[in-house]
Amino acid sequence: MDFLPALIRWYREYQRALPWRETSDPYAIWVSEVILQQTRMAQGMEYYLRFLRRFPNVQSLAAAREEEVLKIWQGLGYYSRARNMHAAARQIVLERNGVFPPSFRELQTLKGVGLYTAAAVASIAFREPVPAVDGNVNRVLARLFGIEEPLLTPGFVQRVWALATSLTDPVRPDLSNQAWMELGALVCTPRQPDCLSCPLQPGCVACARGIQERLPVRLPKTGVRPRYLHYLVLSLQDSVFLRRRPQGDIWQGLFEFPLVETSQMADLAGLMQHPEVSGWFDSQPWRVQGQPVCYRHRLTHQLLHVWFYEVKLTRMPRLPDEYIMVSRSSLDDYAIPRLIDKYLTEL
Repeated sequence: MDFLPALIRWYREYQRALPWRETSDPYAIWVSEVILQQTRMAQGMEYYLRFLRRFPNVQSLAAAREEEVLKIWQGLGYYSRARNMHAAARQIVLERNGVFPPSFRELQTLKGVGLYTAAAVASIAFREPVPAVDGNVNRVLARLFGIEEPLLTPGFVQRVWALATSLTDPVRPDLSNQAWMELGALVCTPRQPDCLSCPLQPGCVACARGIQERLPVRLPKTGVRPRYLHYLVLSLQDSVFLRRRPQGDIWQGLFEFPLVETSQMADLAGLMQHPEVSGWFDSQPWRVQGQPVCYRHRLTHQLLHVWFYEVKLTRMPRLPDEYIMVSRSSLDDYAIPRLIDKYLTEL
């Protein structure tokens, strides 16, 4: 079966109307590709429009402070994406006079831009005939050709890249690349693929063998590490205390309340006996207001058990110098992890 003509015909009829498909601006396309990594379409659309309103071009993004970028990104997670975008924008402005790299090879020199993102921007914005292989394309081609090597192993990657290269339209790679991704998003979905609606079904190996749900083959997931985080929301009149999270851990660079992390679950009595915590209060009277709020938050390889305690103070605590005093009314000015934002919203 000649897959490409059938795929393009299907795409022209059924493609979704998305704002980044209405432009050839490499900056706007790049922003969409980065935001949609690890993000659902419905959520990503909102952030994409908001991001471009605030940073309409690479110059405005490069000129922004990191705190501004993280604040706009707040709630999307995987904050390294935002930091890398910010760093890449500054690369483009400082090293290339604000001109976006026009090729697959040059795009990969930007901070945080890997093979997929470089290929997507190069093919869609500049029509360079290079395949853009994302999770959707991996799944579609694994099923279409009956690839049973485990997902993302070297053999799998090499075979899919070769197939995707041969199935990229040399004249309109923007169309073919987006069509493969759209087919995976709308028809050849991870669970219960709609094979009867698939334009490539007559030539699909997995469909012929009835193994669509088994492909692509996934290796067992690595273990998930539990972490126990206790936030003390120290309130003095109408102010609270924040610090910027250090590098090398989750949520790095974002602001948070005073934190005590323990190796296992701890009750309030045990927490208040922690030597670091007792030093903060210096024997002053304090009280916990209401019941602690607890959340469980799943990250890729971590399961966070997070408690929030509202602690009322009568005088300044003895916190390390890294903490700052902030009025509650100005908390919106600080980029915070999504979980803390959720707590404040529900509070």
